[in-house]
Amino acid sequence: MGQILRNWRIGAAVIFSVVSIIGAYMLARGVRTPQVAEASAESALLQAIATKDTDGDGLPDWEEALYGTDPRVTDTLKLGMQDGEAVARGLIVPKAIADIPLVTPSPVSLDSDGLPPPPAEGTLTAAFAKNFFTLFMAAKEANGGGDLSEAQMSEVANQALNSLASTVTVAPDYKSAKDINVSGSGADALTSFAVQAEAVLLKNTINATTSELNYLKSAVMNNDTTAIPHLASIAKGYRDSAVGLSMLAVPQELAADHLLLINAMMRVSEVTNDFARVTEDPLATMLALQLYPQAVSNLGTAFIHIGQIYKTAGITLPTGTPGASFVNLIENLVAKQAAKKQ
Repeated sequence: MGQILRNWRIGAAVIFSVVSIIGAYMLARGVRTPQVAEASAESALLQAIATKDTDGDGLPDWEEALYGTDPRVTDTLKLGMQDGEAVARGLIVPKAIADIPLVTPSPVSLDSDGLPPPPAEGTLTAAFAKNFFTLFMAAKEANGGGDLSEAQMSEVANQALNSLASTVTVAPDYKSAKDINVSGSGADALTSFAVQAEAVLLKNTINATTSELNYLKSAVMNNDTTAIPHLASIAKGYRDSAVGLSMLAVPQELAADHLLLINAMMRVSEVTNDFARVTEDPLATMLALQLYPQAVSNLGTAFIHIGQIYKTAGITLPTGTPGASFVNLIENLVAKQAAKKQ
């Protein structure tokens, strides 16, 4: 157990099958909060979102969301130059001042000026854009009204990001210890709980063929619009499972790890929901990616602990018996991964 916890690394593959909606986290090196260098999939996606430039106009798509330009049109305002150059010359500034609905239809509809709508009010991207606009104008004034250099623009962006980061707080845990209904202990209570927990997970099984991370990757790198509904569905599955599990009476032996499990599920749900907003609120997706490794690490840790508790109690649930897929989830995944490597 200790060795596993010292060496966990989360991979990208996730299985949504009759087992449950819980991801099949590839145990390449055991379990632990992933180090930054290890979170390669998340880092690659962050880089992809930050640099994606669909129309090749020199303005990344997420910045197009700030400026209200169309990521599929190189010269949105018909200024005779690409959007990236127009922004560099100060001819286009962020369009995040208008009060608009919290909806970004697809395909993007145009406003009265023939432009895509600015980022929705209340989104992190809109908050960043407003702050960026203020800092941009202040920097331009300090520069005597002249165009800002690339270094100056980078500094403005960094200031805006730092300011935004300081105001964003992670949502509190879904449940606290006082919210958990602890009842009973021993073999009978543990077996009964496993059956009930498995039923909750099976009820919320999702028809998905890959992980939330891979769906996000497909949406970002392949412009796959069909990936977004899958992300929303996965988020709902995690959320509904967390809610269902939180209503069960849990044996005393499992109380702490049950709490970790439902909070991790709800956090993964929130993160995945932000993945689904990558088009309308790309900054929210970027921040969510930073929360993702810890959330899925907690999820895997909870299941490892739960499996160990049943082993310690001498409770064996053979494959196919009620509750077995819940208790043996991580053990089954380790076996699957070992079989793949052979």
